[in-house]
Amino acid sequence: MTAQPTKKPGHLLGDLDKNELINRIIRVDHAGEYGAKRIYEGQLAILGDSNDGDVLREMAVAEERHLETFNKLIVERRVRPTALMPLWQVAGYALGVGTALLGREAAMACTVAIEEVIEEHYADQSAELNKLPDKDAEPVLKKVIDEFREEEVQHRDIALANEAEQAPGYPILSSAIKTGSRLAIWLSERV
Repeated sequence: MTAQPTKKPGHLLGDLDKNELINRIIRVDHAGEYGAKRIYEGQLAILGDSNDGDVLREMAVAEERHLETFNKLIVERRVRPTALMPLWQVAGYALGVGTALLGREAAMACTVAIEEVIEEHYADQSAELNKLPDKDAEPVLKKVIDEFREEEVQHRDIALANEAEQAPGYPILSSAIKTGSRLAIWLSERV
């Protein structure tokens, strides 16, 4: 009888060893927080002097703090950033400007769509980290992800309170942004 190879525990990101899993988590979250920063920069370029400027700036400050955390983790853990950073620089800003040009509600709809995807993404990452054996636990990274997840939910709620669902074509706009966000996550984990 031939022994069957043992499979590693299933991971959200495939059957990765711990180091590969952690590298992908840090890489993609770094890229995501960078993209979020760029989206808010684009929205603020259009809406910064409006009544919504303060709300957008408040959320942008949180995203900047998130990015700073992942900037540190990238260096400390020697994780290669995604090669797609130049694309996210342009795409994030364009999405921010584009949704802001559609109006304040569309800018808020963008936040809702992205934060719903990110909340789910962070929840999945937290669950994956919970699956690691105690000897491989990553309590600091898990705490960061759980904390940032809560803040992203707050951003979603703020955007909903600011009439995101009143954006013209909200279901289509939301679906398109969510699809793009999921694709960006998938690509940033791998490239």
